[in-house]
Amino acid sequence: MARAIMVQGTASNAGKSVLVAALCRIFHQDGYRTAPFKSQNMALNSFVTADGLEMGRAQVMQAEAAGIAPDVRMNPVLLKPTSEMGSQVIVCGEVVGEMQAQDYYAYRRQVIPCIRQVYDSLAAEHDILVLEGAGSPAEINLKKEDIVNMGLAKMAQAPVLLVGDIDRGGVFASLAGTLLLLEPEERALVKGLVINKFRGDLELLRPGLEEIERITGVPVLGVIPYEPLDLDDEDSLSERLASKGRGLVDIAVVRLPHISNFTDFSPFSRIPQVGLRYVSSAGELGEPDLVILPGTKNTIFDLRWLKEKGFDAALHGLAEMGKPIFGICGGYQMLGVKVSDPDGVEAGGEERGLSLLRCETVLSADKRRAQVRGRFDQVGGIFSGLTGVEFSGYEIHMGRTQGEAPLTQINGAEEGGQKGNLYGSYVHGLFDSPAVSQQIVHALLKEKGLNLPNVERIDLETHKQQQYDRLAQLVRTSLDLEKIYQILEQGVSV
Repeated sequence: MARAIMVQGTASNAGKSVLVAALCRIFHQDGYRTAPFKSQNMALNSFVTADGLEMGRAQVMQAEAAGIAPDVRMNPVLLKPTSEMGSQVIVCGEVVGEMQAQDYYAYRRQVIPCIRQVYDSLAAEHDILVLEGAGSPAEINLKKEDIVNMGLAKMAQAPVLLVGDIDRGGVFASLAGTLLLLEPEERALVKGLVINKFRGDLELLRPGLEEIERITGVPVLGVIPYEPLDLDDEDSLSERLASKGRGLVDIAVVRLPHISNFTDFSPFSRIPQVGLRYVSSAGELGEPDLVILPGTKNTIFDLRWLKEKGFDAALHGLAEMGKPIFGICGGYQMLGVKVSDPDGVEAGGEERGLSLLRCETVLSADKRRAQVRGRFDQVGGIFSGLTGVEFSGYEIHMGRTQGEAPLTQINGAEEGGQKGNLYGSYVHGLFDSPAVSQQIVHALLKEKGLNLPNVERIDLETHKQQQYDRLAQLVRTSLDLEKIYQILEQGVSV
């Protein structure tokens, strides 16, 4: 049975997911069979496993760091927000329904046996499990019947490392305040403090480290410096959603209220000639070389938002200028004439689309989840060079879209739509293939009268492994790994 260690945070985006990935990589490098585990995740960035099940993107990243394939058991409960008060609830990779927050809190008691079962099965196959909490363990209104923070630590008998983000300010108050709000038996589980995202002279921080140890009685295991790394993220606070300066090629991604799978566009951010922007209003749009409409967990709501924000007229104006527009998943649905929801999958009824493509979408409760491989069909317009190019990715959507000429072929079936410089596809990860993203950038450069044959070619898998190794080295040199191994070995008695 695996030993366990858990990372909890003083707040969302404190660095829990990245620290879990770092520990997974370190333990893997040290020869241990290691796996991540997060009992309940709330995220709009998700992934489809090889067996067609859905899980959070952060656990996929952590599994890759551990050198193993993503497994839905690593994230048995996934909540995908569809409104301010409701989420789609996914248990062990399958949709069980849409629930309001109050309903879910009553329902979650039913998932505890599932969480325990998948945890035990993972533990039987590995030497170490690295657990991740959610938000903060000090949310006193949510502590009753907790299944993701201290409740999980107790179930797994896992010692806890508490991480705080100094970049936001107030890290000492956050650490001390979190411990203050824990019950005595919960505080006893916290075996070390970690300060994350530090910028500056560590010697100036040292008196504070000594004082927080004295106040809390918990040792500080180290300070991790701020270092930008190219790791997949799923948090709505992700730095990926910050714009990467202007480049020779200007790509604008519309930041929808329910944007999902924004990691789809990471390949463009790795190409030096590209400036990747996320825009929230039509006024920010300007005249980019390419506009991308991303996926969304609430197509009709976000389609209405687009119109309210003036994107409808702006996108039509850009299309008339010949600027390419590419829709992915929900963004593809929005490009069509109409989106209908006869079964009330979202809000019910129907909504006029942007009418840039002559296709219509009907939403349905059946969710397609599959990893796919395919090739581009006969592509017209500015991206004609994509014709015949192969790709791989995954589909995860509710609804069918018909009309327009197909954009791709997947297992002999037509997929997506295109008209002139307007394109749409259901495939997430479409741009991950260097042959695809680089062909798009080459076409955009050519349109501007530029010819830069040296667009950097990055092998995604090699790049990812290099990033995980950099992360592991950063944490090895920042934290007391000997102490962490001692904490892991000693465990806790609950």
